[in-house]
Formats: sequence, structure tokens, C-alpha cells
Amino acid sequence: MSQETPIKCLIIGSGPAGYTAAIYASRAGLKPVMITGLEMGGQLMQTTDVENYPGYPEGIMGPEMMEDFRKQAERMGTDIRFGIVTKVDFTGPVHKVWTDEGTELQAHTVIIATGAAAKWLGLESEQRLNGRGVSACAVCDGFFYKDKEVAIVGAGDTACEEALYLANLCPKVHMIVRKAEMRASKIMQERVLKTANIQVYWNSETEEVLGEEKVVGVRLVNNKTGEKTVIDTISGFFVAIGHQPNSTIFKDWLQMDETGYIQTVPGTAKTNIAGVFAAGDVQDKVYRQAVTSAGSGCMAALDAERYLGELQH
Repeated sequence: MSQETPIKCLIIGSGPAGYTAAIYASRAGLKPVMITGLEMGGQLMQTTDVENYPGYPEGIMGPEMMEDFRKQAERMGTDIRFGIVTKVDFTGPVHKVWTDEGTELQAHTVIIATGAAAKWLGLESEQRLNGRGVSACAVCDGFFYKDKEVAIVGAGDTACEEALYLANLCPKVHMIVRKAEMRASKIMQERVLKTANIQVYWNSETEEVLGEEKVVGVRLVNNKTGEKTVIDTISGFFVAIGHQPNSTIFKDWLQMDETGYIQTVPGTAKTNIAGVFAAGDVQDKVYRQAVTSAGSGCMAALDAERYLGELQH
């Protein structure tokens, strides 16, 4: 089942990037259609307080903010459809996309804003306390733990950056590293090891995040000796073991880096396929903030509008 005439602009994903692209595309008269994805609103639906997005002086809850974005996109005329894109075909000048209901959509331009998902340790206690002291973003949530002790799990550059960020806010940061060394670049490791209020626990794995209603501690096990350690002074537990971009269905078509982030032409939202654009966390592994996602959604819509303008001339 497919529609008669191709859509001018199809947006896949409904986080800050997707909704911002929809607002700009609507205002440009592109009559965008959005396929929301499984989680309408993206990662921000898992975030409680957002205090770093401009225009909300009192701060706002993540789900409430995404509701504001949705209402604005709808008011501008975006056709929002709940569904999941399961397959794409980017061979022709008109791109084809299939949803989980078997519907085939055709579009002159496609904006991919499918985001990324944080990798988790897979502990029941971690999921239960997610948003109650457990977080996958120190830059987003670190401020709430100012003057409190926290723990962070990870051994790459991001984990080191986040540990250093937290060390500026917190009296002590407990850094949990699974092996006897870190994966991070030498310079990042040196910075961490030179920071007096970061304590590194080598060869350590998290057995359980402690607490009923909120995080009150963490139990570690040394994977060499089997010895267990309880840290009962923390209020926050940060997981920094990486993100997985939601890009698998595009892998046969779009250029990606080794971890699956879609590569865009620097300074644009353009991918290697004409008329296909990428915005937000699916192509940004550096900043990963709501405000930068929104900015790249704006870029994608403007790039799509220019591309359509060139097609007509």
C-alpha cells in the first residue's frame, strides 16, 4: 500500500531534531510527514528535569518539553504518524520508506532523526532507579549532584570527560573501570589520574545500584579477586559506556563511522545520498544535547528546502 504522490519531506524520528526539522519544514510549505518511531519524543522521555535548554527559566520535565515541541510542530501543519520505519530504498530520485504496518511511503527528501540509545549495564537496579539517581548523561544531570558524591562507570574518552566534568561539581567522584587499564586516550587518562577528587576502582564491575526510591550507594565486585566493596556515600550513578546510534536500517545506503553514526558533509546535514539528510544524535557523537539536536534539525530542514528548490529549477 503506497500513497499517490511523493511526500515533499519525510521525517523519521520525533526527538528535538525531528520536531525542529518539522517546524522549519512546515513553515517552508513542505507539508512534512513525520514517522515518530517507537518512543515519541526520543531520549528526553527518559529525562526528568531539563535545566539547560534556553527559554525555560524554571527548568522543565523532559516529557513535558517534548509535548511542547510536538504541539508546535502540529500547529505548523506537520502530519505526525505513530509508527516505526522498518526498511528504506534510497536508489531512485524518489526515496522509498516502509513502516511496520507495511505502508510504503515515497518522498523527495528524507530527514533521518532517529537518535541514539545509551548503552546500559543491564542491571535490574539500574533500570529501576533510572531517573532517580541513575543517569547516562553527566552533562545533562550532573548539576543536580552539586556538592554530593557520585559514581561513574566507563573507561573511554567520554567516561573520562564526564568524570572530569563531575569532579568540578562534586566533592568526590568514584570511577569504576572494568579492566586494569582504560580505553581512553593517554591525555584523558592522565587528566583523570591527576585529579585529586577522582578515585578509580580498577578491575571492578557493578553488582548492584543500592537504594529503594533513590540511589544511596553501589556494590562493586573485583573481577580478579572476587572481593566486594560497597560505596554508600553516593547520590548519583552515571553510566558512560557509550551510545548506540539508531541507524541499522540505513547501513546499506549511508556512509557511517565504525560505530554506526551517520556521516554528514561538515557544516551541513547532507549525507552521501542526494535528498537524504541526518540530524541529531544519529549523526552527532560529540555533543548529544537537546539544543544541538534542535539546531541540526533546523539545518536539515533548510538543506531539504534548498535541495527541493534546486530540483524545480
